[in-house]
Amino acid sequence: MRAPHYGVGMKDEESGNRLGSYLRARRELVSPAQAGLPPGGNRRVPGLRREEVALLAGISPDYYLRLERGRDKNPSPQVLESLARVLQLDEVERTYLLGLAAARPRAPRRKRPEHVPARVHELLAHLQIPAFVEGRAFDVLASNPMAVALSPRLRPGQNRLRSLLLDPEEQAFHQDWTKATADFVAALRTTIGDDTDNPRFVELVGELALSSQRFRTLWARHDVRALDGGTTTVHHPVVGELHLHRDKLAIEDVILVVYYPDKDSASDEKLRLLATLSHPETEGPAHDRPSHGGHR
Repeated sequence: MRAPHYGVGMKDEESGNRLGSYLRARRELVSPAQAGLPPGGNRRVPGLRREEVALLAGISPDYYLRLERGRDKNPSPQVLESLARVLQLDEVERTYLLGLAAARPRAPRRKRPEHVPARVHELLAHLQIPAFVEGRAFDVLASNPMAVALSPRLRPGQNRLRSLLLDPEEQAFHQDWTKATADFVAALRTTIGDDTDNPRFVELVGELALSSQRFRTLWARHDVRALDGGTTTVHHPVVGELHLHRDKLAIEDVILVVYYPDKDSASDEKLRLLATLSHPETEGPAHDRPSHGGHR
């Protein structure tokens, strides 16, 4: 039997009311106490009521209702700034909210496969630290032997978010799997933006919506986040715990990701040991492997 199809927005966004869906999801995450209101009794909804959001934002309840239901899609920047304050949005979330209201019908985009430039394959072959190339949907498009030694899920053709949510080995790999999943899903929503008809995004969100309760829970929150550089701790099954920095570099329409430890640290020693154990010369140079855009 064929699985039901989910669009990028899933059920609450199928009508195209992305602004209303976002407002509703975010108000449900703000408690009365956080907003400075008495909790009251017999509350039927999590978070704030519509009337409370309207009161705190200085707009009429009827106007806020029209915003949530998509009957008014052109709120002023001042109204949106007030709502962002009431909903306690950070800068990334505030920018996302303003973008939802500013969105206009757009011409269909020309779809093309994500392509890894030849010079990036050459760069991967020369790097002695874990490095790989990912697409907008977290598809691994190319990787070097050290990346595969760090995690077999970093081979070309894998999808990082799918592995994170559905592969038990990847779940054990991350010290803070809960935070990692929240960050990745929020970053995916940010990346999708208004490109909601992109076939790869539709396919990935549909698959994860059917197969992962964790994904469904996080997607319903409408979190948005930039997943850029930072640090992470992982548990490698052979060399143990590694503390690594992560940097991302945009190259044309793909992202180069590198992981590296502090110089002369314990993690640096473990990464050198991993390089010795993995015998990278048997893997073949990274530029000899084809890239695979948009596939798991």
